[in-house]
Amino acid sequence: MDATAIIFDDWEKVLKARVPPDRYRSYREAIVKFRYWLLETGKSPDAETFKQHLMWKQSYLAPDLFAIRQDALRWYYLEGRKRMTQARTSSPEITAAGVDDHVSRSNHTSTKKTNPPQPPISEKHRTGTVRKIGDYRVYSMNDVPTDGARDMGGPVWEQSLVRRIREKNLAWNSEKTYRSWCRRFMSSIGDKPLSELDNHDVRDWLSDLAVKERVAAVTQAQALNAVVFFFREVLRRDPGDFGDFSRARRGRKIPGVLSQGECKRLFDAMDGTYRLMAELMYAAGLRLTELLRLRVRDVDLKRLQLSVQFGKGRKSRYTMIPPQLVKRLRAHRERLRVLHEKDRQAGLPGVELPQALERKKPRAGEKFTWFWPSRNLMRDHGNGIIRRHHVLDTTFQKAIRLAAKSARLDKRVTPHTLRHSFATHLLAGGTGIRDLQDLLGHADISTTQIYLHTAKQTGMGVKSPSELIADLEPGQARKMRHETESTPIPTLE
Repeated sequence: MDATAIIFDDWEKVLKARVPPDRYRSYREAIVKFRYWLLETGKSPDAETFKQHLMWKQSYLAPDLFAIRQDALRWYYLEGRKRMTQARTSSPEITAAGVDDHVSRSNHTSTKKTNPPQPPISEKHRTGTVRKIGDYRVYSMNDVPTDGARDMGGPVWEQSLVRRIREKNLAWNSEKTYRSWCRRFMSSIGDKPLSELDNHDVRDWLSDLAVKERVAAVTQAQALNAVVFFFREVLRRDPGDFGDFSRARRGRKIPGVLSQGECKRLFDAMDGTYRLMAELMYAAGLRLTELLRLRVRDVDLKRLQLSVQFGKGRKSRYTMIPPQLVKRLRAHRERLRVLHEKDRQAGLPGVELPQALERKKPRAGEKFTWFWPSRNLMRDHGNGIIRRHHVLDTTFQKAIRLAAKSARLDKRVTPHTLRHSFATHLLAGGTGIRDLQDLLGHADISTTQIYLHTAKQTGMGVKSPSELIADLEPGQARKMRHETESTPIPTLE
């Protein structure tokens, strides 16, 4: 087994240049997580370490996801080893032990203005990137940090797209999605000038998504929205008529729900703060992001009212708090006061705020904010500030998944299943469809009406023919057969 450590500091630039756009994101994610794992464990990136990491990933990842992870790390290992071999060949004085020294010397002697390469993982670990502040553990997921708001795009068209997105104050997730789809669209047209783009290019690209890539209908609709935004807001012209493209088949999917007994089994399999979060999500019908972004001032325990300020589409609404959770929610809030005071005494920065508000009111983030704060501090990818974030979505999703497994639930259970169950159980209990629409925060009543199918039992009031046969006694069955045989068959004249 080759024990040579792979030193590949400019891997992201090479990845972006050589890997197709449709694989770039998944490869980057796999490599970033691998480098972070090296950082946490202090291991050297040699062949044996790559093997250990892949064996660990294979133990819990689905086969298709593991295949992507394996391909990404194979590319990283082979490309890194090839570049190290080329460096030794071009500079005979470099030995395997002196690769780090050569990289350091070349950085000092280079006159080209470039971003300094990151140090090897083992060196970063020795310098204490993962450390404690007092008795706080700091998780630093910024091995290759994103530029965040400073990333204005590469090509001129992408810079114009980013500028227009931010002028319209779209959400950060919308910006990432639109940029990703527009990159794929631009790569599909090759070197064709922007002034010559028309509805035929859009139609052909959308058709390829459905025919060649077999994407889902919602995925194709997302791509359509992105490219229409690009034409209308960036190119400042109408994309034209392209309604005859091949559409992905849109199936009607009824949401999966849990019975009330299954909900109780799920909650009994959880404990501590995660159980309280799950019970509140079910009791109030919250989306996952709405739950995680709850602020202390949004929870009114006297009026039993929950104010949702970070709803979908930036809409606000009120929903309810059940009386049986009030005592535990109040106790949880008092524990947060102690943690908040401890953070202030340690001089930690406040919570993340929109950049304009943070410049206007620098100390506004130090207020008592998150109702579900993370136990550990995390480094902000955008600016590198170490602060306390709210509980991460993946953390809570994992807690729900493990609880469902422990409760031996045969259904697929996610946090959003609790919201589906909330709506279904309210409708089954007699709540009006309009009231439910307000509680869920749906803009269109047709979205709420899907729960009419999950609220009623299939075949209610109708007996299956199998039940009728089972209820017949032997004598009745013989009598019915005799009547059938003695009845003359009508003839057509």
